[in-house]
Amino acid sequence: MVIVMDKTQQQLLLEIDKLNKAQVRIKRKTTMMLCIIALLVLITSTLAWFTLNSFASVENIQMDITTGVDLRVDMVDHGPAIEEYKKTITNEMINSYLAANGNYTLADQLLDPVTTRNGINFESEQGSTRVAGRDTFLEFDCYFISSTDMWVHLSSDDAPDMQGTSVTTTETGLKAEVVQAVRVGFEKDGTTAIYEPNKVGSAVNGQNTFDLAVPMRYSNDTRLFHLNELEPKKVTIRVWAEGNDPQCDDDVQRSNLTVKLLFSGTDEENIPFA
Repeated sequence: MVIVMDKTQQQLLLEIDKLNKAQVRIKRKTTMMLCIIALLVLITSTLAWFTLNSFASVENIQMDITTGVDLRVDMVDHGPAIEEYKKTITNEMINSYLAANGNYTLADQLLDPVTTRNGINFESEQGSTRVAGRDTFLEFDCYFISSTDMWVHLSSDDAPDMQGTSVTTTETGLKAEVVQAVRVGFEKDGTTAIYEPNKVGSAVNGQNTFDLAVPMRYSNDTRLFHLNELEPKKVTIRVWAEGNDPQCDDDVQRSNLTVKLLFSGTDEENIPFA
């Protein structure tokens, strides 16, 4: 049987065929636009890193490390002789450590953006290994000891003659966002607790980070490590600019930074010692 179509029917089929072809082209264009958008998202995410590497620095870093009741610290292991340990680690002590181990001081320290998943192994934006030094990130060792068993926490509460933990700057405008791009890690026994000051949003690069409430709320999340009575524990402290943080961009370069760390002890129920 032969079907004979008039001109109207033939024209209608031609229009339907054109419409189908147009829909295919629209789908292809839509797919291409989605690919372009995905590429732009990828490009945008990389802009968190400094692009002017010759100026990638955070200037005038100050460090104050103090301890609470029954807790002592030093940059030398004195064994169980708790009377040899101190209540405060000063900039001068850190400078002596850096001079002996890297021939530089805090005044020379540059924080060139790096990233890490575990707070121990660090990489550049291109994935190459980065180690601590005057042109990368700050690293030094401390030895903590206590006169009693305790959990040691980072604390935002002020103590007598001691200011609570904070990461601050005197910068204004966009440069002030440097306080959100910094991380402080505390490595002990092969694991690291990562303090993300002024935390906004989710942690990056799979890191498990914590911030501190004001006033302080002690919990398992703010625990750094456990001390047994009169047994010193080595803790490696690292300060770095987290390249994957959205605030780690050109706006915060050549900023000043003040880092104050206060450590306090609690019992198993996270109740601070008086």
